[in-house]
Formats: sequence, structure tokens, C-alpha cells
Amino acid sequence: MSDIRVLLVDDHPVVRAGLRAMLADFPGVTVVAEASEGDAALVELSKLHTLGEPVDLVLMDLQMGSGMDGVTATEKIKAGEGGNPPPPVLILTTYDTDADILAAVEAGASGYMLKDAPPEQIRQAVLSAAAGQTALAPEVAARLMGRIRNPSPALSGREVQLLELLATGMSNRAMAKQLFISEATVKTHLVHIYSKLGVDNRTAAIAVATQRRIIRGH
Repeated sequence: MSDIRVLLVDDHPVVRAGLRAMLADFPGVTVVAEASEGDAALVELSKLHTLGEPVDLVLMDLQMGSGMDGVTATEKIKAGEGGNPPPPVLILTTYDTDADILAAVEAGASGYMLKDAPPEQIRQAVLSAAAGQTALAPEVAARLMGRIRNPSPALSGREVQLLELLATGMSNRAMAKQLFISEATVKTHLVHIYSKLGVDNRTAAIAVATQRRIIRGH
């Protein structure tokens, strides 16, 4: 069986070097290209696809400076912008909030791992994702299962999205424009968010959502 060909996407050269060294220790895994952000990843994928040397897996960071982020890049890859059929995307990040996990899963990622995971766990995730299976870090799987099992009302994907915008200080009008919905719809969502979080204002909603790791701290 030929090696699993990996495209490594991360904006930190030192991190990429560390990941490359770790992956080099995995039998049957070869890093064939690197990129520092999403746009560059799509270029690399297209180039390799044209050469008839497509990758078997993209190992993708989430946050990449001012470049295209991992979620957007994953959506574009899964839409075939780097070549068809699109390779599986395995997210490897430091973030474990509901907002990040849900966004990655909705974008089409095959797996979600944390950078501080033991190498053997990452190796198994690479093998699983490349084989078309789902690969989730235990902590991530636990958070997703918690959302399913939790008897208290879970926030929807759209409500989590609104909370993220809320945390940046956006007005209702700005959020409505960003999400292509009406201000009235935004207000309705906020009422539901406050009710589910047990709060009665924006500041408290942001504080509780950050504390529960639903969104990142700002």
C-alpha cells in the first residue's frame, strides 16, 4: 500500500516543522506539501491534482493570521475547488469551543484533533480520516455528545454564530446584515439565547458562553 500523502496547512513555520517531523515518524505517512493559509492550500491542491499526484489528506489549522481561515478553506476544498474528488480534511487546532467544532463539522471536516494530543492519537486520526472515517479527539467527541445528551436546551448553530458576532460588539443591525436576516429575527434569536443561557443581557450572555467554552474569549 502506498503512503498517505498529506498537505500540511498552518501559519506558523515552527509548528509546521514540528508537525512535519512528527508525521515523518509515522510509517506510511508522507508530507508532500505545505501551506501557510487557506488560499495557498487551494493552490497547492490544484497544482498536485493537475500533476496527477493528488493528496490523500489535508491537515488543517483553524486560525491562520490574516489569510483564509481553516473553516473557509475546508468548505472550498469540499466544494472541489482544489480538485475532484476532494480529499478528507482533518482539523488540527488549539481551539475546542462549540463554535469552532460546529463550524468545522458543518464545513465538511472529517475530523477534529487538538494540537496537544499524544502523537499516537494524531497518527490514528490521520489514518482514520484518510480512510474516510470520522476522527474526533476524545475531548471534542465528549463536547458533541454533551450537546446531544444535555437535557438543557442546546444552542443551535445559528445561535452560536450570533453569540460569536455579539462578542465582537456588533449591533443588531450589523449582525442582521452579516447573516442576511432581518433585525427582528436577530432579536428573536437573542431572546432564545438569553433564555437558554439563563441571562438577560448581552454582557452576561458573552461571559457565560465564554466560560462554558461555547465561544472563544475576546
